[in-house]
Amino acid sequence: MPRLAANLTMLFNEAPFLERFERAAKAGFKAVEFLFPYDYPVGQVKDALDRNRLQLVLHNLPAGNWAGGERGIACDPTRVQEFRDGVDQAIAYATTLGVPQVNCLAGIKPANVADADARRTLVENLKFAAPKLKAVGIKLLIEAINTVDIPGFFLNRTQQALDIIADTGSDNIFVQYDIYHMQRMEGELAKTIEKNLAKIAHLQLADNPGRNEPGTGEINYPFLFAFLDKIGYQGWIGCEYKPAATTEAGLSWAASYLKS
Repeated sequence: MPRLAANLTMLFNEAPFLERFERAAKAGFKAVEFLFPYDYPVGQVKDALDRNRLQLVLHNLPAGNWAGGERGIACDPTRVQEFRDGVDQAIAYATTLGVPQVNCLAGIKPANVADADARRTLVENLKFAAPKLKAVGIKLLIEAINTVDIPGFFLNRTQQALDIIADTGSDNIFVQYDIYHMQRMEGELAKTIEKNLAKIAHLQLADNPGRNEPGTGEINYPFLFAFLDKIGYQGWIGCEYKPAATTEAGLSWAASYLKS
């Protein structure tokens, strides 16, 4: 049975961020995830989690100026110190909030940076972050994202992520496998997950096309959920989709899973 976490960046977004925790709990979620907590005092976020008896299963490292269109800085050779400072900030939040894993967004490759330099920078940044996070019991994740939604994003295929992890030599870096993004980039969802299950620490979902809730598009989620049970996936699945209407109106697909 899938363990579903509400992505509060995208779900219940009719409400201010700190009110979404209560909405998620009332809908039946036992866990949440979101992009970033850094705009809020850590005590406020912790209170929202505790008050609603929710587990936080994932947030991201700081990723630059998100509102300005940046989607991560880990592949940018000119922002290494900013990345390292962000690791410390993430650890401060994650340890207080009890989150077991954080995700690193590679970012859009700057136009004046060669692929080899971007890759080398990403590997070195991951080699810096992984042991610091391991020392406080937190896994580091990296995520491939499709280049239709985010043109120029540097990390966009599963094997590319696995090769980068191998080059770091770290045992504390894993794949965050986003089903929607990988359907757009490569397909072969079930077999790819099965082949790389040992390195996949977290899943996220949305349907395609439209990035709306399961059941609105081409991905056979009942099959995938049963397949994940069959192969023994033990992690959480983040519901990172754009509700076609309101979040609550579109939750019928998850009703049986949220009651379990």
